[in-house]
Amino acid sequence: MTDPTNPLLAPWDTPFGVPPFDRIRPEHFPPAFDHAVAAHRAEVEAIAADPAPPSFANTVEALERAGAALTRTASVFFNLTLSRAGEALQAVEREWAPLLARHRTEMSLHPGIFRRVGALHATRGGLGLAHDQLRLLERLHLRLLRSGAALDGAARERLTAISTELATLHTRFGQNVLADENDWQLVLAEADLDGLPGFARDAAREAARERGMEGYVVTLSRSSVEPFLTFSARRDLREAAWRAWVARGALHPERDNAALVKRILALRAERARLLGHADFAEYRLVDSMAGTPEAAESLLRAAWEPARRRAEAEREELAALARAGGQEGPIEAWDWRFWAERARRARHDFDGAALKPYFELEAMLRAVFGTATRLFGVRFEERRDIPLYHPDLRAFEVRDADGGHRGVFLLDNFARGGKRSGAWMSSFRVADGLDGGTAPIVVNNNNLAKSVPVLLSFDEARTLFHEFGHALHGLLSRARYPSQSGTAVLGDFVEFPSQVMEHWLSVPATLREHARHHETGEPLPEAMLDRLLAARNEGQGFATAEYVASALLDLALHRHPAPETLDLDAFEAEFLAGIGMPEAIGLRHRPVHFGHLFAGGGYAAGYYFYLWAEVLDADGFEAFEEAGDPFHPDLAARLRSIFEAGDTRDPMELYMAFRGRAPKVDALLRKRGLAA
Repeated sequence: MTDPTNPLLAPWDTPFGVPPFDRIRPEHFPPAFDHAVAAHRAEVEAIAADPAPPSFANTVEALERAGAALTRTASVFFNLTLSRAGEALQAVEREWAPLLARHRTEMSLHPGIFRRVGALHATRGGLGLAHDQLRLLERLHLRLLRSGAALDGAARERLTAISTELATLHTRFGQNVLADENDWQLVLAEADLDGLPGFARDAAREAARERGMEGYVVTLSRSSVEPFLTFSARRDLREAAWRAWVARGALHPERDNAALVKRILALRAERARLLGHADFAEYRLVDSMAGTPEAAESLLRAAWEPARRRAEAEREELAALARAGGQEGPIEAWDWRFWAERARRARHDFDGAALKPYFELEAMLRAVFGTATRLFGVRFEERRDIPLYHPDLRAFEVRDADGGHRGVFLLDNFARGGKRSGAWMSSFRVADGLDGGTAPIVVNNNNLAKSVPVLLSFDEARTLFHEFGHALHGLLSRARYPSQSGTAVLGDFVEFPSQVMEHWLSVPATLREHARHHETGEPLPEAMLDRLLAARNEGQGFATAEYVASALLDLALHRHPAPETLDLDAFEAEFLAGIGMPEAIGLRHRPVHFGHLFAGGGYAAGYYFYLWAEVLDADGFEAFEEAGDPFHPDLAARLRSIFEAGDTRDPMELYMAFRGRAPKVDALLRKRGLAA
């Protein structure tokens, strides 16, 4: 079906086949989804009804090709709902998210498909398959089993209903949080700016301008509220901002996410029981590197105790500093970042605000691109002829060392209304080697505060490197099949490529070349560079405790025997008391706004992924340190092999081929400065 009036139903003649964003409107999606769902259903039915005996080509490869129109439309739609949401697009999402979830589940539970795949799986040793093909078949069979394809009809119908309802709940959860973030604002007058450095004032002025206001505004975007909590000398305003920030997802009674969280947990628990597991965490982690919730929790506990002890010591230090500064009473959650910045400044003669002029966005982009070129040989060339979905967006063609086209990289850096908070990578098209091959189109989203110039904190620059690592994972993929491409790896391996890339920001050669004053061009002074590197582990007690507590809570929620009975506030308080959470450290993510878990299922029972991957990234980067060269060519080539492989091999095999041995957990504690 083609419809020249609907760009989603017509061929794309744009450069590199990038979606024609300038022509796509919300009303184009429903007819496109209608067509794509029908086409995918017909393709799956044809595969299942094929009278020829099942073969890898007519079943597995045919399934890899099926649904191309649906994948194309859905990738555009769901990327836009995260980056450029408006009421019209959100209305389509509320209607279509459950319909698409039902369709996907019905296709994965198709009995004819399961019979054909099962027959191939039973004889897989004699099919003469290449290594990647054998893994694809085994993973496909496991995925169908985990979807419930082997269950009876009633159980399959219930799983379909669960998936459909979860899609509705995930959509409502995410839209509620986004509405709270869009609606809330702290309006500041000149008299309220005490303590705020120039970059924070500029960002607050720009946020007010974007909202059609005079003066200054602090929003619930992390890039807005965290600097305010760090630098504002107005304790009363810090408290107001902090209380709103931690209440996202429950700021308004009519969109309180607590009931949604309990229902999501109950449905996931029911799904796990239908599939023969004690709880959702067990179901989720049996197909991971960790293997069990106990293994994931063991890693978290290994980091928890040293982090808790360090955080307690940090709190005592901050309390003494606050008393000396005239603050009465204990350190509260809205005080911690403020006094921690002063403690870091005192101990290391290090001023985070003074550092920012050396971390201008354009310079940091040159740093990430330059790192990719030195490590992997790829180059990024900005293109002005590619359609964009927002003026903030930028487009780059990615070329390999030999000049060949590698893919398209889209970069969306700034916070704005209608855009989800946080930072993430996604794909509009994944790489594959089928039918002549397809080049990827990858997007990085950040939520930087817009100002002139755009100056980054060190943490924001590190996030830039992190998300760029995900992008490289997608861009460098050489997997033959879409299901194995790029980031389509086991959940607790997906963060390794992103987190290992963070290390190159701290390489002195990177800082000396790219950390330059945005006005004078002078390099970061060596004394300041030394203080920056010395202060990297400052506050790791706080940072590790707030993260690990959220990861432990995630597992506890997904192992609860009766989540529908939960009083979330009481459960959260009892949980934090039970693990000995130091006072004045809250969860990094409270359940009512924990989008990783409840705006979708990607990190449900899997928020530990970041720490698991950090074991790998800390141990992996030590290989470069041991070699004495952060760009060691042989190590870089072996690392590139991981980025290229996708899910064509077991992740531990990939890691050991790179490192020459299994990872060691103590590298993680050394990296965070928590080793005994």
